[in-house]
Amino acid sequence: MLSKKNILGIDFTNAKEGEVLEYILQSLEKDVKRYCIFTPNPEILMLADSSLEYKNIVNSAKIALPDGIGVMIAGKLMGKELKQRIQGVDFVKSLCRAIAEKPITVGFLGAGPGIAEKTAECLVKKFPNLKVVFTERGNPDDKTVQIIKDLKKEIDILFVAFGSPKQEFWINENLNKLPVKIAIGVGGAFDLISGKIKRAPLWVQKVGLEWLFRLIIQPWRAKRQFALIKFAFLVLKDSLNKR
Repeated sequence: MLSKKNILGIDFTNAKEGEVLEYILQSLEKDVKRYCIFTPNPEILMLADSSLEYKNIVNSAKIALPDGIGVMIAGKLMGKELKQRIQGVDFVKSLCRAIAEKPITVGFLGAGPGIAEKTAECLVKKFPNLKVVFTERGNPDDKTVQIIKDLKKEIDILFVAFGSPKQEFWINENLNKLPVKIAIGVGGAFDLISGKIKRAPLWVQKVGLEWLFRLIIQPWRAKRQFALIKFAFLVLKDSLNKR
């Protein structure tokens, strides 16, 4: 079982990407009880801070990947340093690479018109033996559940890109109703993988400023970034209280 560390009320998986991938592959081989994976970032932490229901849902995930440089900095300041930052978009690619040669199926649900299909095409181009059995735009309010139920075969891994908090609520409500072994909430990963949205240069990613790059090319995200101010205040307050 992967260990966890609690940062501002959220239990983050404290493992390197390779360890997480190995755990997923082994769980599929052992046919363990279905579970979900979330990728909390500072914005999700602040949503959870204002909603106990949402916090409990995020903490119900078997695996919670630290997605965001802010989470890593918070861990260090609070004396709960995490092993590795694991971004959702990179994890989708790494997981598809790891399973491509195995008898493991995947599905892509969410994002805008044609984006799930384009995402699958891009990943199959990179990993030709990836076994995609489902792509659907869908949304949390339509008949997506029935669509997936109508599939002739089970999906081993379903990537869900409804954005937070919708995707976490949807997965929590529907996981046990679906022919799916693992559901993973991946936020805006499809937009980046499909090329709909340009990703920051690698050097910008490495220094942890990808959020700023996205804010520049998507100014409408500015309102959402106000959560970072509250996040920084809570981290600073916690770290000072421990001194």
